Amino acid sequence: MRAATLLVPTTEELEPGCPSAGRPGQFSRKICPVPVACSCAQREGGDCVLVQKDSLLPRARKLAADPGRQPPDADAAISIRGLAKRYGDFVAVDGLDLDIRRGEIFALLGPNGAGKTTTVEICEGYRSRDAGEVLVLGEDPAAAGRRWKAQLGIVLQSGAGESQLTVRELVRAQASYYPAPRDPDEVLELVGLTEKAGVRGKSLSGGQRRRLDVALGIVGRPTLLFLDEPTTGFDPEARRQFWSLIRSLRELGTTMLLTTHYLDEAEALADRVGVITRGRLVEVAVPSSLGGRETAPAVVSWTEDGARRSEATAAPTALVRDLAGRFPGEVPDLAVTRPTLEDVYLRMIGEPS
Repeated sequence: MRAATLLVPTTEELEPGCPSAGRPGQFSRKICPVPVACSCAQREGGDCVLVQKDSLLPRARKLAADPGRQPPDADAAISIRGLAKRYGDFVAVDGLDLDIRRGEIFALLGPNGAGKTTTVEICEGYRSRDAGEVLVLGEDPAAAGRRWKAQLGIVLQSGAGESQLTVRELVRAQASYYPAPRDPDEVLELVGLTEKAGVRGKSLSGGQRRRLDVALGIVGRPTLLFLDEPTTGFDPEARRQFWSLIRSLRELGTTMLLTTHYLDEAEALADRVGVITRGRLVEVAVPSSLGGRETAPAVVSWTEDGARRSEATAAPTALVRDLAGRFPGEVPDLAVTRPTLEDVYLRMIGEPS
């Protein structure tokens, strides 16, 4: 008679490169010596899998029907309606609605404590929600099974860079978790680590370790990739190389949810951005139009009589034409600027720019 599985807490070290590594509140299912006839509610036919503590909590309740709220979109990569999550008296997410299209790079922006990480972890299936509806790749993360999980890739802020295993060994180990992974050597070529395939993870530079993190995140051929602060600590050259890698993944059809504090990164990579603060989504737009950037007054600056002058105007071309008529040659130190993404972001989260 086949053994059942029993849910027990564990502090065991996970396999190298496991995307669940380092997540708090984990439990491990181990083989239960009791025959299948026992009443073990968590039986999985003897397979060993990982779940998280939150999965033992009661299912999230749905919000009361809201005539102004559309139901979740099953065709979207991620569709959220009325998401809520509390930690004691602290409201981390407060009635959030969001749709992320398949095939796009979406950047979620917000200050620390705004609810970004909680929202992303709920979408990943790592954390329970208190209320609302969430569909990720058409399924509820709180109830989705292994086939759904195999469609996700997760690049955390820290990965397997300190491992004693070689780069190739790490990627091969990660590939073994998935039913139809990419060829590990193909992945190493894609992320630019072919020449480092035989090097131990701990010997890689910071930029190379981040490329390894991405390799571990994409070797399973994910439909949806979560990128958590992917370029923290990168020098400018390494950041731009990483951006090129992310763009190449988009060409392969991968949907990506990016969280970052670098506004230039969001502007360079994202098709759309969303700003979240105090657990609520303030606005979703393409970077060039977020917060009304495209229609905001321009600031025309120039030097005249030894002093720097500037003027905000909705018609910068006309002002520049007037200035050109006042000077015999070029207008000294002429500059025309509009609000940057950082300017509108700081205004939206209530911080001075």
